[in-house]
Amino acid sequence: MADPTLKDQLTSDHAELYDPAVAARYFAKFARIGSYFPRIAAELEGEGRLTRTESRLLGQYLAGVIGTFRALNHKYLMTGKAEGAPRLTIDRHESGFPVAQELMVMALDAAQADKHLSGMASEAELKDRMIRTIVGELKVPAGLQYALSQRLYFEALKAGGLFWARNDPDAQWLGQAGPRRQYLVHWAVWDTQVNLPVVYLMDLEDSGKKPLPNDDYRWPPLQQKVLAQSVGGLKLVTIATGFDADFEDLHPRRLRRITLGPMYSASFTLQSGPISRVLEDARAPEGQDWALVWTVEDLVSDREETVKDGWFSTRPKQVYRLDPLTGADTGTTSLERMIVLPERPYQVLVEQNPAGLRGIRKFVVGAGGRLIPGV
Repeated sequence: MADPTLKDQLTSDHAELYDPAVAARYFAKFARIGSYFPRIAAELEGEGRLTRTESRLLGQYLAGVIGTFRALNHKYLMTGKAEGAPRLTIDRHESGFPVAQELMVMALDAAQADKHLSGMASEAELKDRMIRTIVGELKVPAGLQYALSQRLYFEALKAGGLFWARNDPDAQWLGQAGPRRQYLVHWAVWDTQVNLPVVYLMDLEDSGKKPLPNDDYRWPPLQQKVLAQSVGGLKLVTIATGFDADFEDLHPRRLRRITLGPMYSASFTLQSGPISRVLEDARAPEGQDWALVWTVEDLVSDREETVKDGWFSTRPKQVYRLDPLTGADTGTTSLERMIVLPERPYQVLVEQNPAGLRGIRKFVVGAGGRLIPGV
């Protein structure tokens, strides 16, 4: 038998949710998981891992992810129930999230939201017609329900506050460090290589004559530069070193990458390794059969050196501190993975204690939705 082509491999990793009950369970699962996002960020802030400003900005991106799932839920609410209703495509291999193409289509839809809404009946009118169809014709108004779901979808897009395929950089003023201005530059993408939302935080010092966000000569190229390199395959040290070389008067002192996911679920994803057995043996009830991984990569400048830049000039250069054991491989000062999972899978995880998951920090979803640090 011939080897499968790359197209076949990609197709096998992606799955359409065509059954209405399956699609409903998927969005319900993520609504539940999403409710824990702010609590994880608050936990990291409480430990001093994030400042108040960083926690607030990360919280905005996390709220955007929740809003994106809510909008997609409207779009696919009538999957399998109404003629012509679309189907959501998810990446079921090492992701569990919708494929990046879903986010790209959503951005195109957002650009046309006003046009679509202007041609649709109002929510009140659609609901009135639905009632009259049910009472007067004794029929399920599937077509009207689909129309209402699409209206709610476009209204969500118009309202904004969502996590898009590309969330352009912004700069948060932090203060003055001697002659240099300090900014926290932040941006986010839905990484097309891994189909996961990824947030970047860069602590930046600016020694230019004009404040960075108001500088038409530096701010647009900076935005283009960081977005072009926002792919999981690039090491943080590669991104930061290239940035430091390209912008003489911008000094990246710290760069972090926070990857949200994968989401593993016995119902929706294809697992390999120890997490597969944990979820399989847990036999948890619907809504409790999942695990969510966060990865926080951190790169910190160890010092700044002055190096020659041509025959008669010099410039500052950052020297980044790499982890002495894994830094050469990861390109980071530190790398931490965290896993969030309900009580039943956590109990099985503790019992099995697989070697591949021993170094991962664990958070357990306890009674009442409390988030409890595991052991």
